[in-house]
Amino acid sequence: MQRRSFIKKSSAAGLALATVPQIAMSQEVSYSILELMGKTDIALFGKGINLRATAHDAFVEMKKAAYEDGIDLKVVSSYRNFERQAGIWERKFIRYTDDDNLTPMAAIDKIIEYSTIPGTSRHHWGTDIDLVDGNKTVTGDVLVPSKFGSGGPYEDFKKWMDEHANTFDFYLVYTDDAKRKGFKFEPWHYSFAPLSVPMLTQFRKKNILTLLEQEDFIGSEHFTNGFLTNYIQDNILDINKELL
Repeated sequence: MQRRSFIKKSSAAGLALATVPQIAMSQEVSYSILELMGKTDIALFGKGINLRATAHDAFVEMKKAAYEDGIDLKVVSSYRNFERQAGIWERKFIRYTDDDNLTPMAAIDKIIEYSTIPGTSRHHWGTDIDLVDGNKTVTGDVLVPSKFGSGGPYEDFKKWMDEHANTFDFYLVYTDDAKRKGFKFEPWHYSFAPLSVPMLTQFRKKNILTLLEQEDFIGSEHFTNGFLTNYIQDNILDINKELL
């Protein structure tokens, strides 16, 4: 199997880039804030996959390899635009405040255990994907951490991904690290690093706090500068170090 090498580059490759910096610069892609916030259409590929071209191709290769080992990589969720993320957010906010009688901030804290503020989701980029093993029959919600653990229906899937995903440049985003803050452990959420790393680099150069202060959706009126500052640091940036 042809192994990719995104994170670890050879010294020869480094020398080549050093001698022809204009080539490296010409290959740098700029992403608009509308792209990064899911507010404009982007080219997506693969029926039921919906990833950017290179991420799609890498996923297809990984899916083939997994299938040979008895794992059927099934896409639960991939690209989501701003409007769809806003719909997810608003439904949860209404449910938690109306049905569960939580205060607005308690509802927001509960939402951001697993769901992002619209405009900040990595799923806006066409690089990230939620996966399970389609060979397993599971009742109820499939995206539950315990179902990926010992004795769970997706235990073999998790072991296979732990061993092979990085070979195809896919990395777990929200790791099972007790020191990590922000979103809870998501053993199903993988990101295609060659695209998502530079996208995050560009996104974090924007004034994210100001951008979020300008948004208007149900619950956003309760955001404070302090809350948004912590959210950016903990939920957007406290992720798998391989993706920074």
